[in-house]
Formats: sequence, C-alpha cells, structure tokens
Amino acid sequence: MNPLLLLPGPVTVAKPVLEAMLQPMINHRGARFRELLDRVSAAMKPLFGTGNDVYVLGSSGTGAMEASIVNCFSPGDVVLSCPIGVFGRRFGDIAKTYGCYVETLNTPTGSAVDPQALAERLDADGDRRIAGVLLTHNETSTGAQNDMAAMAPVLRRHGALSLVDSVSGLGAAEFRMDEWGYDVVTTASQKALAAPPGVAMIALSDRARAAVLKSRTPRYYFDLTKAREFSHEGQTPWTPPVSIVYAVDVALQRYHSEGMDAAFTRHARYARAVRSAFEALGWTFVSQPGAHSVTVVAAVPPAGLAVAPFLERLREHYGVVLSGGQAELAGKIVRFGTMGDIGEDDVLRAIDALESASRDQGGSFEPGAAAAAARAAFAPA
Repeated sequence: MNPLLLLPGPVTVAKPVLEAMLQPMINHRGARFRELLDRVSAAMKPLFGTGNDVYVLGSSGTGAMEASIVNCFSPGDVVLSCPIGVFGRRFGDIAKTYGCYVETLNTPTGSAVDPQALAERLDADGDRRIAGVLLTHNETSTGAQNDMAAMAPVLRRHGALSLVDSVSGLGAAEFRMDEWGYDVVTTASQKALAAPPGVAMIALSDRARAAVLKSRTPRYYFDLTKAREFSHEGQTPWTPPVSIVYAVDVALQRYHSEGMDAAFTRHARYARAVRSAFEALGWTFVSQPGAHSVTVVAAVPPAGLAVAPFLERLREHYGVVLSGGQAELAGKIVRFGTMGDIGEDDVLRAIDALESASRDQGGSFEPGAAAAAARAAFAPA
C-alpha cells in the first residue's frame, strides 16, 4: 500500500490526473495547445471568482507571488505586508528584494488579520503613501485562514492595490475576486486542485493591469504584459510544462464534476473531523477559533510527545505522512493537510494512525476515541 500523503502540499493525485501526463508532447505554439490552455484558463475563472483572464505560469506558487510584485510595484513603493505566518512573510520578503519599502502589520500567531486593525492603519495613511497591501488567504504554516470578505471594504476604501496569495486557499474556500474587489490573486496546481506541482495561475483586475504598465521594476520571465499578449494567442511566452498542464486540465474536469460548493464543503468537513480527533487525543491548535483553515490543521502535541519521533513512527510504521512545523514552529507542531485525492476513509485511517502513534509514545486514551470524535464531526448536522 502506498503511503497516505496528507501534507500541506504537494498532495495525493488521482490516477487519471497522473495518467494525463503520459500523453504525447504537442506543439506549444499550435492549435491543440491553445485549446488546452484556453480550457484550463476558463475552468479556473470560477475558482478565482473573476471574469478576467487567468494566466498560466510555468512555476511554483512563489513564482506567481514574485510575478505579482514585480509587475505591480516600482522600487521605493510603500507596501503594507500583513503576514499570518511563514508564507505571508515570504510575500513581504519578495517585495523587499525588489526595492519596495515594506511596512508590516503584525498579527498574533494563529490569528487572522483583524479587519479593524487593518482599517486603522490604512485610515492613518492620509496621504495615500501605501501603494499596495499583501495578504495571505490561507496560511499553511499556522493552519490559519483570513476572512477575505471582511477585509475587502477596508481595502477598497483606501484604494491601495490588494495582492493575495491564495496558493493553498483557492478551490478549497470561497473567493470572489471581482465582487470583493481584489486586484491580484495567485494560486498553484499542487494544492486544492489535486494536481502535480509545476503550474501557477494569476488573475489581475483592471486596476492591476494599469499598474503593470506603470511599474519600473525590471522583469523578464515573469512579465505579465507578455503573458497577456501570448494568452490571447492561446500560448505562454516561454515553453510551458505541457505534461503538467495536461494534468491540471483533467484535475479541473474532476473538480468541476464534483462541484465547487461540494469541494468547499468537503475540505471544511475534513478539517473539522481532524480537529475533533486531535482534541480527543489532548492536542491543541495553533489557529484560533474563527480563523481555522479548511486545508491544514496545525496541532500542538500534549506534553511529553516529541514531534520528530511521532512523525517518523506515523510514516514508517503506519504509512501516514504528515508534516512538521516551519521556522519558529519547527519541532513543535504537526500539520495535517486535507487537500488532494483523499476520501473520508483515508482521513479516518490517518486518524486511527494518529491515535496508535500517540499511544506508542505513552499517550493513554479510550480505544477509538479519536475516530469516534471524527465520525461525530462527519455526521450530518
């Protein structure tokens, strides 16, 4: 039996999606690739909640984040970074690398950005020096998720460009880019889409496209003006990862066959069940009530349970692969991903393994307590 992969990404990929990569190479400047690219771009629009073009990039999600920075800002621009974990801080670091002046709005670990705190900072910017605000939809390092709808009116009132990393959020939780007024949103193939890594997607508002024309930041590979021009011809500026695009195409067909609302419900149900199981075993959470991610549960073990041996025991003895923490949370937490081609039985199998591995390290529980808690969470309301 293959190991059960329950990471924050990459995720388990369905056999038809993997098999799609075995298709023969085609001319990436030809009609067949144009049909493929147009189909992928169109299928992504509902996930973004936009009627605008969605550009496909041959990169990881970080590449799309970099593309959003270098195309929208110039050296010296003031950018407000609103991190809620490692990947939010990465967004700010990218902006610093390209010469932006980055101010940080700090948020307690495990919490979502407070819309009121964001409003107070932006309202204090009377001369509108802040050119952009960097946000993370879903933060896999802490298992926290921002309320993007709640922050949208605050951002619109100020007028700064709003850039969103939704690499681990889009497709698993609702996002209404056009309705809420976000300017740049990025995502990638290896998370909620349940496809292999290697493709990123980015969408821009009309305001963002205007900013691209004014940006003085040097760029070449990630020039979104080129991406827009080539997309109208059904192409990418540079050689695309054709095999991965094939896989994404099939993954999107499967996603839409399930239905977007059903996908949202599925991720939320799995995350709720996982949290219930961890609680039954005496674990606590990094994320705070009201800010729980639907794609990653970041759990803190009870006293006496060492994370590294626990993860090794899960992987080597029970065939379940979870992730540890990053940066200041390294060695302190376990992260359980709910994305990918997994079902309720897979989640319950992993939860049984959690309980067994916890008992192996000295934990004492009523047999089946974790699975019982998860099944109760799975039960219809």
